[in-house]
Amino acid sequence: MPQRDAVFPAGRQALYEINGYSAAIRSGDLLFVSGQVGSREDGSAEPDFEQQVELAFANLAAVLKAAGCDLNDIVDVTTFHTDPEAQFGTIMAVKNKVFGVPPYPNWTAVGVNWLAGFDFEIKVIARIPDPV
Repeated sequence: MPQRDAVFPAGRQALYEINGYSAAIRSGDLLFVSGQVGSREDGSAEPDFEQQVELAFANLAAVLKAAGCDLNDIVDVTTFHTDPEAQFGTIMAVKNKVFGVPPYPNWTAVGVNWLAGFDFEIKVIARIPDPV
């Protein structure tokens, strides 16, 4: 059975330690990334919704980079939305910038009523590329 290794983006490990979880777990050739939100450096929520979604993707990209991956390595996405109907257009616009060309990853969107002060969260599973 593969060992699991914690992965943290540079400069943000303390935020994960405070809440008692890892940014991501590497297991074999898969990376399981915890939900990423549009948090600023201090962990507070970005108030502008579009910027919050963009920041969530930026935070996701930082976790992927720490594991030697990038957005093209994502195979499965789950997003959580506090108001899916009202937020859909904004989320799709950001998504189309991030995943602009096929093949697109699998995607499941879930409406929720609480995200600890945030309005959008994204978690992914990525394939870790073979070292060159």
